[in-house]
Amino acid sequence: MNIGIVGLGLIGGSFAKAYSEAGHTVFGLDTDNSTLSFARLSGAVAQELDKSNISDCDLILICIYPQAAIAFMRAMGQYIGEKPVVIDCCGTKRVIVEHGMELARQYGFTYLGGHPMAGTQYSGFKYSKPTLFYNAPMVIVPPDFDDIALLSRVKELLAPAGFGRISVTTAEKHDEMIAFTSQLAHVVSSAYIKSPTALQHRGFSAGSYRDMTRVAWLNPEMWAELFLDDRDYLIRELDILSENLGAYRDALEKQDRETLVRLLAEGKARKEEVDGR
Repeated sequence: MNIGIVGLGLIGGSFAKAYSEAGHTVFGLDTDNSTLSFARLSGAVAQELDKSNISDCDLILICIYPQAAIAFMRAMGQYIGEKPVVIDCCGTKRVIVEHGMELARQYGFTYLGGHPMAGTQYSGFKYSKPTLFYNAPMVIVPPDFDDIALLSRVKELLAPAGFGRISVTTAEKHDEMIAFTSQLAHVVSSAYIKSPTALQHRGFSAGSYRDMTRVAWLNPEMWAELFLDDRDYLIRELDILSENLGAYRDALEKQDRETLVRLLAEGKARKEEVDGR
């Protein structure tokens, strides 16, 4: 297969390495020429993706920020043609899917929203690896949930990446869930590390601290754009969290051991309910 990859950071770079190692031809594009050059020298990318070869691709994966992804489809839409399946890999779906579906209708290419549920706290091609998506979920937002032939084709096209599961959902449901499972965790981690006590933590911290602060090592520009795209659902989750934290604070201030035990037991029970023992 011919695979076009737009953006050669952690996600795009990992796709490039996975497909090239599986024997497929990868056409890559990145705004940083040094990144593109290094990707070609490393063998992950065969040649640059451009107007002359984009229509030869079987699959095009757009691995850049949402607004940049929309701009790319708008600029290149007329050159894509009917052969490629275009999937964006952005972290929110409502804004990008609305524009992507509109541009696909306008220019006649096949488009689906997508979100590979994999990553690390680091960004950039140098941290990418061909096994990043192995056994990870891939979320797909198709234009038609009843188009079984398209969904089967997408599953086949994505097979070299090694996803463990492909989930099909709506853009609304995706953004509602991702506000809780991903975005809220990044906000909490970023806020938590801002305590003045953090400057003195060495020698007093272990796994709990590392778990809580890992994703504070984020890309501020990217996450700010994702937060704003999903601000309604994220604000709702922040309000729920703030209310729950307030209950713990009140119990501590009143030295109410009984209530504190109850709150902690409720949290433990919920964890067991949603994730198992």
